[in-house]
Amino acid sequence: MSKARRRDTHETPVVELDNAEIVYDRHFLAVQGVSMKAHEGEIVALLGPNGAGKSTILKMISGIGRTERGEVTRGSIHYEGDDITNAKTKDMVDRGVTHILEGRRVFPDLTVEENLRCGLYREGRRLRYDESDYELAFEYFPQLEDLLDVNAGYTSGGEQQMLVIARALIHRPKLLLLDEPSLGLAPQLVQDIFETMREINRKEDITMIVADQNAKRTLEIADYGYVLENGQIELHDPADELAEREEIKEFYLGATSDESRYSDVRHYKIRKRYN
Repeated sequence: MSKARRRDTHETPVVELDNAEIVYDRHFLAVQGVSMKAHEGEIVALLGPNGAGKSTILKMISGIGRTERGEVTRGSIHYEGDDITNAKTKDMVDRGVTHILEGRRVFPDLTVEENLRCGLYREGRRLRYDESDYELAFEYFPQLEDLLDVNAGYTSGGEQQMLVIARALIHRPKLLLLDEPSLGLAPQLVQDIFETMREINRKEDITMIVADQNAKRTLEIADYGYVLENGQIELHDPADELAEREEIKEFYLGATSDESRYSDVRHYKIRKRYN
């Protein structure tokens, strides 16, 4: 696996959350005081247990959170230097943000080709079609070319995950948000898909934020990582350094030192480090 890039802290981030507080239904506090960045061309990992706030952060960046009665009540979110706090989904789509939701959201009654074609639509209008659009998808997921006439609902979980990523590629995103891309997939398939995501990131220069509970695979492809717990950032570092942290090895990677055994730990709590 190639070495992670080192971020240029002087450049304007593609995405930046500044002390963001996110509330649902005006009462439920889901994310509190989160500050994080994703620079151009990076893969940024969002790690944490269920309910930590990973999906909420992605949804507020893409604007989907607003449709679910989510709101940034404090702090801000910036995209390419512009304040997009509580922006609408269609505005973010127009600016090149594509969000792959958890659960492989294909249209099961449409064929694989028809699903891919959906990547050419914005605001109900079809964009100009070019043969290279499909060629881009098949370059990274050649298996799909043999499934074009098959209803997406009859394909395997792995094929559906390939399909939703390929459909996002056809949309030509600048920023790709991926929520739990490894969920429910066999280990070898997870490795293959994550390596393909890394290849897409490098060749197409698409910035990615990946929220996933598979810390091992996510950190292998990521440049930088953030660990969330109870809606807060508890730890962040370059991905290769984060993978070497004892807390990450212990709670995510299943490895412990002689001095620290998982069975001796009663509560999940990362030792917070302020930077």
